[in-house]
Amino acid sequence: MTNRVLILGVYLTDRENCAPAIMAEMEASRQWAVEQRWVALGKAAPAPDLRAATAWHQKEPAPKFALLNRLLEGIDPAGYEYLFVADDDISLPAGFVDDYLAAVEQHRFALAQPARTHDSYIDHPFVERLDGISARRTRFVEIGPLFSLHRSAYRHFLPFDEASPMGWGYDFVWPCVAEEHGLALGIVDAAAVAHSLRPPVAYYDYAAAKGTMERFLAARPHLSKMEAFFIVESYV
Repeated sequence: MTNRVLILGVYLTDRENCAPAIMAEMEASRQWAVEQRWVALGKAAPAPDLRAATAWHQKEPAPKFALLNRLLEGIDPAGYEYLFVADDDISLPAGFVDDYLAAVEQHRFALAQPARTHDSYIDHPFVERLDGISARRTRFVEIGPLFSLHRSAYRHFLPFDEASPMGWGYDFVWPCVAEEHGLALGIVDAAAVAHSLRPPVAYYDYAAAKGTMERFLAARPHLSKMEAFFIVESYV
């Protein structure tokens, strides 16, 4: 086992973002060697304090998961125990990486996410923090604003499927892939993150992304919402 973690992310240069605080909190891990690669997306130049972690500046719009695949080019993911994918509009609790990965490791979640705080923008109520439990094994992990993959899952999930380059629909296909290969999914409630800076679906074409998702799902085994929003086991 390696103690290395790779953080991949996209931050918007033309909008207010939390990227500096996210990067700093990721780097604050005491138990994991954290490396970060981010894309700066937007017309404005990247802030000077973000340049060290910025792989390149993308001025023209591009879909998130296509950018993430490009970030992965030339990298051997096998050298990292975990891969994180992060958006730029979340607030992480202190000690996030160590606390979150302690739960992920304890429950052997190959694909996981932190729950969202109660005051977050929430697309799927299923991912809101459940008070009183530390984590839950599920059949659903959302594509954002933050998720992690264990190296046991890389060959089944990487590179990301660009048939849906914004990632819409992945979270209903992923459970089928994971279950086919005996991999566990989970949500960590004890390390919830706040997603409250910007409302979702604010800066891209909802109708186009939804149409792409529908075509993506029609061509692949996937769960319905009723099947996906299901707790297999919960942990105190």
